[in-house]
Amino acid sequence: MPENGFEPRIVAFLCNWCTYTGADLAGTSRLQYPPNVRIIRLMCSGAVDPVYVLKPLLEGADGVLIGGCHPGDCHYQSGNYKARRRFAVLQETLDALGFDKERVWLRWISASEGAQFAETVREMTSALKTKGPRVNEPIGPDGFEVVRGPIEVDNAWTRSS
Repeated sequence: MPENGFEPRIVAFLCNWCTYTGADLAGTSRLQYPPNVRIIRLMCSGAVDPVYVLKPLLEGADGVLIGGCHPGDCHYQSGNYKARRRFAVLQETLDALGFDKERVWLRWISASEGAQFAETVREMTSALKTKGPRVNEPIGPDGFEVVRGPIEVDNAWTRSS
């Protein structure tokens, strides 16, 4: 059950040529969508390294959206195919680490699909509100937990004697 007033934090990695332009179209068309998403523009969805997705989740994001050109329409020929392969591996990795893999979405949204971008953000926000905040998900068999927010580490190596 979600907490009262819970608003999910979503980090979106968007292809410059299609999904980012679709998001821009949604804004210039004055389409309404929740302000929960923080956009990071990349030149291609194929440039999304799985570490880029894990870092926001480890630092407290409730979901991650990866957006790219439709398969076959990539400005870099095969970048979205690379993104699709990486996403499949990422899903297995998230599952192995104990993360809810349904919190990471991959969507193909072209530059002319501003309405689809807005709808995707609405759907993702609604799905994450239903799931509630992502807290204390275990990592691995040792039962380590992820905490929301920045992690401070007391490092004995950096202390002066």
